[in-house]
Amino acid sequence: MSENENDEARIEATEARAATPEPEEGPAIPNELPILPLKDLVVFPLTVVPLAVGQDRSMRLVDDVVVGNRLVGLVAQHSAEIEQAMPGQTFEVGTAAIVHKLLKVPDGTLRLAVQGVERIRIVEWTQEQPYLKARIEVIPDEEEDSVEVQALFKNALNQFERLVALVPYLPDELVTTAINITEPRQLAYLIATSLRMSLEDRQAILEIDSVRGKLEKLTSFLAHELEVLELGKKIQSEVQEELQKNQREYFLREQLKAIQRELGEGDEQATEINEYRQKIEDAHMPEEAEVEAKRELDRLAKMPTQAAEYSVIKTYLDWITSLPWNTSTGQEIDIKRAQEILDEDHYDLEEVKARILEYLAVRKLRQDRGEDEEADTAMREPILCFVGPPGVGKTSLGQSIARALGRHFTRMSLGGMRDEAEIRGHRRTYIGAMPGRIIQAIKRAQANDPVFMLDEVDKIGADWRGDPSSALLEVLDPEQNRDFRDHYLDVPFNLRKVMFITTANLLDPIPPALKDRMEILRLPGYIEDEKLHIAKNHLIPKQLRAHSLSADDIVFSDDGLLTIIRDYTREAGVRNLEREIATVCRKVAKSVAEGQTEKTEITVDKVREFLGKPKFYSEIAEATDRPGVATGLTWTPVGGDIIFIEATKMPGKKQLTVTGQLGDVMKESAQAALSYVRSRAESLGIDPEFFEKTDVHIHVPAGAIPKDGPSAGVTIVTALTSLMLDRPVRSDLAMTGEITLRGRVLPVGGIREKVLAAHRAGLKTVILPKRNEVDLDELTPEVREDMHFILVENIDEALKAALPEPALAGKEV
Repeated sequence: MSENENDEARIEATEARAATPEPEEGPAIPNELPILPLKDLVVFPLTVVPLAVGQDRSMRLVDDVVVGNRLVGLVAQHSAEIEQAMPGQTFEVGTAAIVHKLLKVPDGTLRLAVQGVERIRIVEWTQEQPYLKARIEVIPDEEEDSVEVQALFKNALNQFERLVALVPYLPDELVTTAINITEPRQLAYLIATSLRMSLEDRQAILEIDSVRGKLEKLTSFLAHELEVLELGKKIQSEVQEELQKNQREYFLREQLKAIQRELGEGDEQATEINEYRQKIEDAHMPEEAEVEAKRELDRLAKMPTQAAEYSVIKTYLDWITSLPWNTSTGQEIDIKRAQEILDEDHYDLEEVKARILEYLAVRKLRQDRGEDEEADTAMREPILCFVGPPGVGKTSLGQSIARALGRHFTRMSLGGMRDEAEIRGHRRTYIGAMPGRIIQAIKRAQANDPVFMLDEVDKIGADWRGDPSSALLEVLDPEQNRDFRDHYLDVPFNLRKVMFITTANLLDPIPPALKDRMEILRLPGYIEDEKLHIAKNHLIPKQLRAHSLSADDIVFSDDGLLTIIRDYTREAGVRNLEREIATVCRKVAKSVAEGQTEKTEITVDKVREFLGKPKFYSEIAEATDRPGVATGLTWTPVGGDIIFIEATKMPGKKQLTVTGQLGDVMKESAQAALSYVRSRAESLGIDPEFFEKTDVHIHVPAGAIPKDGPSAGVTIVTALTSLMLDRPVRSDLAMTGEITLRGRVLPVGGIREKVLAAHRAGLKTVILPKRNEVDLDELTPEVREDMHFILVENIDEALKAALPEPALAGKEV
């Protein structure tokens, strides 16, 4: 049994190989040999290896071998943990070796120098005591003299040379020994013995019969080792270069400091600290902010510039010193000039303009009388919320307010915002932290009193990252935003002078607490006459400038503009109208660029030529020319619109079917309407037995569009009554209102938008609940004069107005 000390044995073997010439041919190998198991070691033929022997069984084997023919069989154990390997616990293929030298050391163990002779395979174990013996057979390596073997030989030699140059534990003399070798077999065993390989890899090389196969496996192993070593050398080289660069920069920086001291100049860091100190003085920030800034500056002065936190503190000081703590841009207020600006930029919107002018008038009086606004908590900037459909000018109105006030205008879109840190910022403990978008916008404006527009406040989201709408509560509360604390700055910033304006399409999605902090101003949709004025005074001049056209190139007729408004747009605002005008301008610009010199007049025919077939049609008369169809009015996020309620009957058993993607409220309105008609069948002149044999189907066209709300009750009752009496509803009439089972007509919302929708559709008569009469004051005089309103308190009044004579029977409820 053999024990070996791996590293020491390998070094001694390497030195022996480097100093030992090509081994001499050994004696004949007998059929039976004593077997010496080795731990973690494989001895190859043609190599000289030192061994350490310490166990009694192994020492007795060596003593008998040395006095005999000096030949021994060396095989590797399967596991190094086995103290005395027995048959079956070693590999079958090993090496026959000659014991050249024997040395007894003072600790009682033996040191041997053995030289491998030839590969052997154990055929049968013949003895276990006092040591192992086995009958063996010699298995010489298969050698061939071919071009492929020579190529493998040279490639392995080149790789081995490169490896020796990279590996410190291999002496350079090995390269000389390898170069002097001419036989591929001997080179293969030299390389295999020299490299640090696992026991399995060494045994695999030993068991390969052909020299060619051994060289192929060694070449693959050498290539992998070279790749790993070269990559490691590259990494070490890069690290070393970086260290040298840092050391060089440090020495140069120290030399620069010494030179500056000799010249009487301060160092770069001291200069930077002084600059920040001056910036803090010039900022005139509040006491708490100034104390925090100076505390951070003291930390910066004591910190080496190479520290990671150095740049973090610098960035913080840059932010806190660049904020406009006491910089205001508001000019002296001129009420008449403000009125001119608002009228110049926007048509109509009289209520909103009046509210803004009232606010400006109060500010002007306070300035003229020298009252301290900051000391008076009652004086605060209003939080206006513009609510209206898209395209009515909410955002541009904020820009006009800023221009009228002489302030900077800044805008932030809240649509889709889900992270609370967007409002309050991130704490400085996070990598890449920065202030929230409120403070960022204040810095960009370089004033503490900009007009700040928060767009799409009704579209704020909320998830696990926080609720931005809750963070806005502090920003939009005049009692709290005086001490607004951004998480990054962590000092109060006064937002009281900022005029916040919010915009929304819908009021319902806004949280109640946030809604309570704002003054709601509704911007309704425009009627045709208003759109005509806006197009002529604002949209057309703007698009002429955008397309490099002049009044000599194009002129819009009123009929042409009205055609665009009626047949190519259907909206509460004017955004799509502007797009269609831009399309016409592009067509004319193309003609002018091609050489046309005549002025193009945009008539109805030209509109059809440039914009194609109409996108919208007025189908009211055709839609209500038969019984069972009534025209209703509905409110949508983009303004009012008209809908058709269709009812039809068929043989059945009093089943009601409702379609058109209706919400629960509208389905309940349909059920209530049918119940009311059935309960009043006799007084309405309907055969009571009709419902026992008939199914009723109520449908609202545009089935892909969701619809809901209680305001279609009157319309559904009218459509059902028209169906039962076989009399069509008036084609020039629309209606809205909620009903009860007693036949009462209840008020609904969105009257202005609904009436404008009816006006756009060419309807002249509208049935409204009596209690909505006060909402008619929101309409312009032109609309009120152009339309006829029938105010009803019960459904019988609505039916009498909607269905032509003969008059309905029965009494009013």
